[in-house]
Amino acid sequence: MLSGLREPGGTLKDILIRFFIGGAVVSAFAVIGDLFKPKTFAGLFGAAPSVALATLGLTVISHGKLYAAIESRSMLLGSIALFIYLSVITQVLVRTKFNVAAVTVAGTVLWLGVALGLWVLANGS
Repeated sequence: MLSGLREPGGTLKDILIRFFIGGAVVSAFAVIGDLFKPKTFAGLFGAAPSVALATLGLTVISHGKLYAAIESRSMLLGSIALFIYLSVITQVLVRTKFNVAAVTVAGTVLWLGVALGLWVLANGS
């Protein structure tokens, strides 16, 4: 079942490590960005995609172009899911008076569903 997560040159353990390190880096950028004023300056620290680009460069060097292409596709699908998540969350919060935390948690489920759906479509499973 999880064998579909194994990609050339990577194990499930490698994928999980990248997941947690990536989450930690993005969270660190968010915390650093929140510390600075004005908030327009803080937006500079929201540039976590530059970390992804650096990672892709390292991936090309260490695993080759084909593996980097698979990683790039995954990043693209995740960003489409993120765009949908942000669009829905923004509309819900602007038009209703729902609790922000509740909407965000529900939106995370939406993001995960969209991301997994796109992944299944892209892999033909």
